[in-house]
Amino acid sequence: MKKLVIGLALATLAVVSLLLYMSTARPDSRPASSVKVAATEQLKTRGAYLVNHVVACLGCHSKRDWNLFGAPIVGHPGSGGSCFNERWGMPGRVCPPNITPDKASGLGAWTDGEIMRAIREGVDRHGEALFPMMPYGAYRNLSDADTEAIVVYLRSLKRRKAEVEKSDLDFPASFFITLGPAPLSGPVTAPAQGKTAAYGAYLATIAGCKECHTALDSSHRPLVGKEFAGGRTFKSPFGEVRSPNLTPHATGLGSWNEEAFVKRFQAYRDQASATPVHPGKNTPMPWLEYAGMTAEDLGAIFAYLKQLSPVDQRIEVRPPAPNAP
Repeated sequence: MKKLVIGLALATLAVVSLLLYMSTARPDSRPASSVKVAATEQLKTRGAYLVNHVVACLGCHSKRDWNLFGAPIVGHPGSGGSCFNERWGMPGRVCPPNITPDKASGLGAWTDGEIMRAIREGVDRHGEALFPMMPYGAYRNLSDADTEAIVVYLRSLKRRKAEVEKSDLDFPASFFITLGPAPLSGPVTAPAQGKTAAYGAYLATIAGCKECHTALDSSHRPLVGKEFAGGRTFKSPFGEVRSPNLTPHATGLGSWNEEAFVKRFQAYRDQASATPVHPGKNTPMPWLEYAGMTAEDLGAIFAYLKQLSPVDQRIEVRPPAPNAP
């Protein structure tokens, strides 16, 4: 009997210790660098291109009109997005914060090093983990130069005081996000710009193509061997959508050429942002942002996708709704 009591006590202590650890755990991080980026017009221009058309920061960090195709930004760009909840498949409430230079509610009080660390390493200025809807896993591949350009552009946004609700995650997601961030181990460089598969791989990575176009297993990990083959499910108020196959198989981009690929994106440059759409037929694909990419950069991405291993996987992008006739 005594051994049973001792065993139960030890088991209880272990559980309490585990819960205490899970409630107080902090992510792996390093001190933010002391870098101070010298703002130049060249960096600002590059940053504007990246923020608005490649990494698409403002799409999440701004209010959007889901009654128009592609949900164009409304209100003040960068002043904080609408919260995402269970209807969007989130484990609780996730609220993209204000990233304008306002000191009280935005990034105005952050150092350049703190902003760069948040973008690529997944922790805020206090060392707290960011929810991975902020795709720092992809952004950690951003070169130092491109990250500095993003910082310069974000600091050039019109300052807007706008308090955003705090994110509130359910357990155990509130613990598991602490396991995601990881410090960079050294400088990050990018391939030379140009219409090459190497530069296309860089752009496809920082634009999140692989992340969105790879299905997940039951533990929310990317399926090995199915990279870029589509099938990731996005749940939202506008219905359930699955990402299509981007590999060069007949069920993906096998029959596409570069011209068709580039035109598919550039078709949304002018008219789409003003096109009314039934909310149930909208899309999470940021067509309006990516439409502004240059033909050369889109061509580089296409060159990269065409040299991937083909994966036979036909995707029904909009599966029938439950109980649909």
